[in-house]
Amino acid sequence: MADVIAYAETRDGTLRPVARETVSAARALADELGGRVVAVALDGPGSADAVRELARFGADRILAAEHPALTDYHPDAAVQAIESTAEASAAAAIVFPASARGKDLSARVAGRLNRSLATEVTELGVEDGSVVVTRPVYAGKAYAKLRFRTTPALISIRPNVFPVAERQGGGVVETLDIQPGDARTRVTGTEGGARERLDVREADIVVAGGRGLQAPEHWEMMDDLVDALGPQATLGASRAVVDAGWRPHGEQVGQTGKVVSPSLYFAIGISGAIQHLAGMRTANVIVAVNKDPEAPIFGVANYGIVGDAFEVVPRLTEEIRTLRDSGG
Repeated sequence: MADVIAYAETRDGTLRPVARETVSAARALADELGGRVVAVALDGPGSADAVRELARFGADRILAAEHPALTDYHPDAAVQAIESTAEASAAAAIVFPASARGKDLSARVAGRLNRSLATEVTELGVEDGSVVVTRPVYAGKAYAKLRFRTTPALISIRPNVFPVAERQGGGVVETLDIQPGDARTRVTGTEGGARERLDVREADIVVAGGRGLQAPEHWEMMDDLVDALGPQATLGASRAVVDAGWRPHGEQVGQTGKVVSPSLYFAIGISGAIQHLAGMRTANVIVAVNKDPEAPIFGVANYGIVGDAFEVVPRLTEEIRTLRDSGG
């Protein structure tokens, strides 16, 4: 049977949103291959309850490893878990998220299994019995279609690209017996920055600014727009803004930042360099504000406003607040 393994990322005993995307993508691929989806999750004691919901997204088997040493990311144990599961099920493919942890783990598994790895994949499929994938190349200027000649096919999927789909699977939760030994690589702790709003990868609305805003103090009007849009909105930034020290790196959208795919994306004062487009062009609706009518961002925008951001954004904020106050 052509099983597909999905690495279900958890953190602090909770399921990460990207885990649902990974299992959904694996389900679609398994349906074409005629196999099952086997989800693998590793975390501390008590985490098995959190991964049960993966059955809603098509997981037929859910292998949960619980151990105090797995509370923090344990690369060696994770590789052991994926490798042993792949051998036991004769997996046709292994799907990882292209998150920070998924990128690290997928590369390690590829080295251990001596298999090729396709990263940042945006499409999955099967042709003539072989797994085929599509991934961006040349900073998103083109897409390459790749066919795997051997199994298991190792794939990391770009976050916020594959839709989360509820497809009831068998959902049998089984204990994965992993006994972490001496770790060659050990995570001694994690430290997150102070954050009042959603991460750009998780927000449904992203308001991103670029060099056209001229100075960091002008971000106050961006804050006002985000507040008007509601709790589902957050701030984003171009690389130029982050490099200038105006905004933190965690807000950077683009090839060297984060890839987002929100329902609504505002590109304000952003010219639309290809590196930025690589991180946001899959947004459902793109609204661009730029005083240069020839700015490349208008080439991908659904709606474009040619004008001064310092005039457009406050007016836009006012109109949105009026609409919300009226119950619209």
